[in-house]
Order: sequence, then C-alpha cells, then structure tokens
Amino acid sequence: MSPPYANVPRKYNFIPNSPIIPHKSPPHKKNFFPPGREYGILRGGDNMDRNNIEKIAKNSEDRLLLAKLWDKIDAGMRKNIPASTPFLSPRELELARFLFGTPEGLHEFGGYEEAERKMLVYLPEYLEKGELMGPDSPVSCLRATFYQGDSPSHRDFLGALMGAGLTRESLGDICVGEGSCDFFVTAPIAPYLLQNFTGVGRTHIHLEAVPLDQVQIQEPEVKEIRDTLASLRLDSVISAGFRIGRSLAAQYISAGKAAVDGLPCEKPDKPVPEGAKISVRGLGKIKLAKIGGTTKKDRISVVLHRYV
Repeated sequence: MSPPYANVPRKYNFIPNSPIIPHKSPPHKKNFFPPGREYGILRGGDNMDRNNIEKIAKNSEDRLLLAKLWDKIDAGMRKNIPASTPFLSPRELELARFLFGTPEGLHEFGGYEEAERKMLVYLPEYLEKGELMGPDSPVSCLRATFYQGDSPSHRDFLGALMGAGLTRESLGDICVGEGSCDFFVTAPIAPYLLQNFTGVGRTHIHLEAVPLDQVQIQEPEVKEIRDTLASLRLDSVISAGFRIGRSLAAQYISAGKAAVDGLPCEKPDKPVPEGAKISVRGLGKIKLAKIGGTTKKDRISVVLHRYV
C-alpha cells in the first residue's frame, strides 16, 4: 500500500518524515485546506514557491541569485539540517524576503545586531538561535590592529581583501575604527586570512579571530553638515550632503548610483525620512541625522552626517 503522501503535489514542498497531524475542516468549507495539507505540516510556510523567482527577479542576475538561495535553504529544510547562504546586500535581502517570507527557523544574520550585510541561515528546531553567536557560527569576525597614524579606510580594507582573492559575497560588514578594524567573513574563509592577510596597502596589520559576543563596533567618524533645503527630495539631500549641484545629484540618481538604506533608488523626487542612510557610488555615504523646523523663508533645516 502506498504511503498517504505519495500523491501530494510537489509544489507544497511536503516532507514525508514530518509528523502527521490531522486537520478538521470547518463543516461549511470542505476544501478549507489545499490538497495534501491534511497529510501533515508544511515546513517553511505555504508562501514558499520556487516559481515565484520569475515574478520577483528584475533581471537574469537576480534570477541566478534567487535560484542559488533557494537551493541552499530548501535543501536545509528538506534534510532538517543547518544551511546558510553567502552574505547579501540590503537589496538582495529584500528580494529574498519576497521569495521565502518568514518561515520558522529562517534568520538573517550578519555577526552583530545592526549589520548591513547579512546571510540567510536556516536552523532546524533542535538548534536555538543563540547557536549563531557560538563557535560553530557560519560567520567569523576578524580584528585587524594597526598603527593609529596610518588610518586605512573602509575602501582600503575592501580593496585589500578583494585583492587577497575574496569575493564580495564572502565579506560582511567592515567596521573601521581608531587603530583597529573588525570585519566579518564566512567561517571557511577565516583560517586562510589569518595565515595570509598581513597588510592593507602600505599599512602592516596584526590579525586575530574574535568571538562574536566580544565584537566591538566603533562609531564611524562623521562630518556634521547643517543646511536648509527647499524640500526633502533625494536629489536635494544628496546635493547638500556632498556639496554638489542638484542637477548633478539627479544624474547620479537616474544612473542608478544611489541607494537609500541599501535599496537602489532612481527617483530624484523620492522623499527622504529622518535617519535614512544614503550611499552614492563614487561619492560616499551620508545620513539625514535630523530634520528641524522651517525657516522664515519656508526652507527646512536639516543636520547631515557625512561618513569620512
């Protein structure tokens, strides 16, 4: 006799070994549950469907990325074992949220609470979320210490790490402070870097592994800019933050070089909320730290932070 799940449609991602829990449909709705649902629990949530990749992806690169993420996470869920993806940018994370939804056991993790670049990690029910901070975490933190007078920047560290053979997807956040830099990598990369990564440009560094619960993220150095704006449009904020003309700011935005809180934006008239972080490729990064009142000329006073 064939098992009761033999004819369950594949699209429901049914796992034969999951506990069978009978469901009783309301008397007035005989088909309350979709076909196959009565045979057991669906792992990962009902909104997970590989066919959604075509609907979510904007281009071929998105389709390839989402397919790789699906294969990683779906395999872990089916086998009931831990699974993790490479580091993802905020935009890539947004695409992944549309694809996976919020299934039980799926976490976004970047090594510390306010990380910008994170990976997706699936933990089976027999593992607690606290395991992500332990020695078997898929994320490792490395601390580079150096002579404080050298002051290598975020861009210097990123260039040196890429030059050492790393890909962007194996690198998480790079947090540069005074005399040290904590940066995050996928765990398998850490031993290679500990043996081979000894310098950033002309700056000699000492590298050591740091437990995730001992990570110290220093506040980045910023330059405060006070200005007044006619509106809180994206092109106006970029113009004030980087001291460039508004028309040039609009060109950067239309060319796809601007992002608000990590998400690309090509609309110069997009309103910018207080606290938003704006990055412009080729210019740097700013934050709309505070929106004040209006002046006598009906202009809006703002405080901007430009990351040095």
